[in-house]
Amino acid sequence: MVIDERLPYAPYPAPAGTAVAAPPAPIASGGGVGPWFLARANLGVLIDLLREDGRTVIGPAVVDGAVTLAEVRSVDELPAGVGDEQVPGRYRLVQRGDRRVFDFAVGPTSPKRWTFPPVVPLNVGRRDGRAVSFEPSPIDPPRLAFLGVRACELAALGIQDRVFLGGPYTDEDYHARRRNALVVAVNCTTAASTCFCTSMGTGPEARGGYDLVLTELDEGFVIRAGSPDGADLVARMPVRGADAGQMLRAAESVGKVAAMMGDPVPTAGLHDRLLAQFDSQHWSRIAERCLSCANCTMVCPTCFCSSVTQRSDLDGDVSTSERVWDFCFTAGFAKVAGGSFRSRPRDRYRQWLTHKFATWVDQFGTFGCVGCGRCIAWCPVGIDIRAELLSIAPPLGARPEPVRPKPVAATPGFYATARIVSVRPETADVTTLTIGDVDPAFLAGEFGQFAMVAVPAFPPVPISISRFGRDTIDLTIRAAGPATAAIIGLGPRDEIGVRGPLGTSWPIERAMGHDVVIVTGGIGLAPLRPLLDGIIARRDRFETVRLFYGARTPADQLYREELRAWAARGDVEVELIVDRGTPDWTGPVGVVTHLFDQATWDGEHALAFVCGPERMMEATVETLESRGLPPDRIFVTLERHMECGIGLCGHCQTGGLFVCRDGPVFALSQLGGIFGREGM
Repeated sequence: MVIDERLPYAPYPAPAGTAVAAPPAPIASGGGVGPWFLARANLGVLIDLLREDGRTVIGPAVVDGAVTLAEVRSVDELPAGVGDEQVPGRYRLVQRGDRRVFDFAVGPTSPKRWTFPPVVPLNVGRRDGRAVSFEPSPIDPPRLAFLGVRACELAALGIQDRVFLGGPYTDEDYHARRRNALVVAVNCTTAASTCFCTSMGTGPEARGGYDLVLTELDEGFVIRAGSPDGADLVARMPVRGADAGQMLRAAESVGKVAAMMGDPVPTAGLHDRLLAQFDSQHWSRIAERCLSCANCTMVCPTCFCSSVTQRSDLDGDVSTSERVWDFCFTAGFAKVAGGSFRSRPRDRYRQWLTHKFATWVDQFGTFGCVGCGRCIAWCPVGIDIRAELLSIAPPLGARPEPVRPKPVAATPGFYATARIVSVRPETADVTTLTIGDVDPAFLAGEFGQFAMVAVPAFPPVPISISRFGRDTIDLTIRAAGPATAAIIGLGPRDEIGVRGPLGTSWPIERAMGHDVVIVTGGIGLAPLRPLLDGIIARRDRFETVRLFYGARTPADQLYREELRAWAARGDVEVELIVDRGTPDWTGPVGVVTHLFDQATWDGEHALAFVCGPERMMEATVETLESRGLPPDRIFVTLERHMECGIGLCGHCQTGGLFVCRDGPVFALSQLGGIFGREGM
């Protein structure tokens, strides 16, 4: 008995990157035991049988320089030996020099053109004096057989089933057309550079939703039935049982296609990542290229937007209503009485992409994309949605929720030893020590964490890690007392005691896709330096990056060569100010918040990172809030007396928090009324 695999809604999506299954288990039917093998010379028999059953066969044919779907009357009309090359914005045919008829990727048309046609009559309205009547248009779809449907297109049919048949209201025209259609699918043994069905879990192997599925080999086709109608067709065809070698080669050919595509669009968490970037400036950059031509939606096998048009006689007594394809890219699609609420191309592109990969999930439980790549190949300007998704909503990496590295020698009585590699004076009282021979836990630390540093005869001090190297860390230290003076007085090859890394870190992942504002003063640049390193290393994942840095005098600026290098990059805005100028200083003089006075930007789409004296941070926070940054997008780092670094000594308690354990990096919203309150 053949199990009917034409599910009401095709199983979609399967887990991303699903490997091709082993050769299928035998299927018993009245026609024998499968899988079966059909010789290439007998493929015409299948087409003839479908036509004998009163079906119009819709299959691949070369039309106007593309392999498109059209009525096929004989096997000679199939594109034997024809392949295709597809890249963003380009499609062309190539001659393969073989006899294969399905060795190409998807063309510009899909079964949607027949199951959900571009124009469908709805009703005829009549006016007779004051009386009106409406006569529904008859639903009489043709009997069709789709030949050569790919796995991604099967998934697209399943998605449209959910849209038109899966809710409280159904589209009767669509229902009738689907009921009248028989589907002969083909497993993909080749792929275009634009294909990404593996990411969407829809291919290249057909997993359901078909009556028959073929896998093409040089000598013929391995066939499986997915429904009783499919099994009945097999029973009437000149087939024999497929041997083990044929089944293995069929599975291997599909597996190679899956391996070739890989996983170009990481979909884990994509729904939330994309909606979190609703205000990203990247939408504007896409809009500079997008023509709003709607090519992407016209070739898409799942898009279902439509409008109703009216055709009337001159008297207005008889009119015909028709449902026609419409597209969210057209200027009038979102038109209301007061104008269009998506008048800008950026808004229309955002609507399309966020619907495909986010809100479609909320509405129908699946993505609205099957990874066929048509929108990439047929975009006149070559916009590649895979690249745009990675730019707008990049994956969060291997640790989407950062896990703090387990610190070395966390117990206050124990220290690991490390060796000083180099000593570099930064200012008159600030020195950077590069530390080697450190425990690997330090090298796995995160931006904003600190170390407890000790030398014999002096109390331990907390020092922010100012850079993570391949096998070293930097500690930038200001001589503020006997202990810090003793540490910076050491030289290369001297050893020190270290514990850590400790504390919380700057949430760099949250800043991806946003503007970044970094405000700091004096030695406060040191704990922010790793954050800048991380942003610059992945600069394409952030929008505008602005650094505002204040120092007492020009001579008190840290990392002066790096400041110049950052400014020279062109993609980091660096603005400097000093409290007291010198004869050779040509920049502004004042406190760091004065740098905001003439600024034209707002913080609506920004995250801010602030470090410096607390009064300076209080003034900065007030200014940032006035520019539209809410407390949960402003991050500060607090300085308190610490001796243990792990919340056991009580020195750094502020309110209900221990700065060493719960911080030192906090979102302003975490601190509530603690921040800026005297005596806390």
